[in-house]
Amino acid sequence: MTEDSKKVRPDDVMPPDGSSVQRQRFLADAALMLPNLVKLISRLLLDPRVPRRAKITLGLAAAYVASPLDLIPDMIPVVGWADELILIMFAIDSLIDRAGEEVVEEHWDGPGDLLSLVREGVGLSRQILPKRFGAAIDRLYG
Repeated sequence: MTEDSKKVRPDDVMPPDGSSVQRQRFLADAALMLPNLVKLISRLLLDPRVPRRAKITLGLAAAYVASPLDLIPDMIPVVGWADELILIMFAIDSLIDRAGEEVVEEHWDGPGDLLSLVREGVGLSRQILPKRFGAAIDRLYG
């Protein structure tokens, strides 16, 4: 192998069109798992082993998303709907955390590792949020 063949080329890290390979992969995985995630959430909401507080938290987050009142108006591109998406991601993470891995695995019938996908999504949203807001959401969800 020559020295030139060992070098990392820019196309290996980022495609020529400038899009992020990692973000595209995450969005594709999320879209494929969405039906299974909805099924999992409905099963966890019906399971008596899952704490009531986690169920209420998800319900409040869903009510906020459905509400016409927003902290950030939806008319503002990207940022307008990002607050709702981040809130839902944190609520789902809280529900899965409080349910416990064994209960989640019992109800999960989809492919792949759901917990890592949700954690990756919450991790991305934590990078976007200022630390002060992330800490406030953590306190809210307990």
